[in-house]
Amino acid sequence: MIRQKIGENLKRIRERIEAAAGRSGRCGEDVSLVAVTKYAENDWVQALFDLGHRALGESRPQQLARRAGEFSGEIEWHLIGHLQRNKVDLVLPVTSQIHSVDSLRLARKISDSATKSGTTQAVLLEVNVSGEEAKDGLAPLTLREQWSEFRGLPSIQIDGLMTMAPRSDGSESTRSVFRGLRELRDELAEASGGECPLPELSMGMSGDFEVAIEEGATLVRIGSSLYEGLSR
Repeated sequence: MIRQKIGENLKRIRERIEAAAGRSGRCGEDVSLVAVTKYAENDWVQALFDLGHRALGESRPQQLARRAGEFSGEIEWHLIGHLQRNKVDLVLPVTSQIHSVDSLRLARKISDSATKSGTTQAVLLEVNVSGEEAKDGLAPLTLREQWSEFRGLPSIQIDGLMTMAPRSDGSESTRSVFRGLRELRDELAEASGGECPLPELSMGMSGDFEVAIEEGATLVRIGSSLYEGLSR
């Protein structure tokens, strides 16, 4: 029952991703679905794995580390929530990509830890495009000013940018935020002279991922829509 229901939801979401990508002149394969497991039961996570889905996202560093130890197989764990510097060493060994690098101090800590372990960590820089005080992320102006410092850090691979759109009654009102992130990405990529193309844009959740895709998202973070029809 669980596997069947999640499978139906997954199929429906992928169809919506394909349609939204088509509206932006791309194909569905250009957009990766990160299945958010923050509130998911373990058997729901197992169902996703059994259905062949490998990109899973956690918001809490401790829960990501715990689940990475509980589930075997080639899972790509994405940390999509806030990361404190004292938790960096906990998540680096098990995290494929960190979406939430929201300060130069955090980036430096990741760089130091990755260098010491002889690895390179893939990251996205979180940007507070909307300017909401309650949201984490670098202000666009701050990122512009610090861009050369971010680029100079060793053992970090900056794959792109991430943002959280404001809560809204309608997904269309978030379009300007997503467009703003894409335009900032293009500006920074041009400023790097092609050395840091920033191919990834992580933006869009269950309520607004289609608009995010239309504006250029390559990674969408979806949780609640995957588990519709299931009860805890």
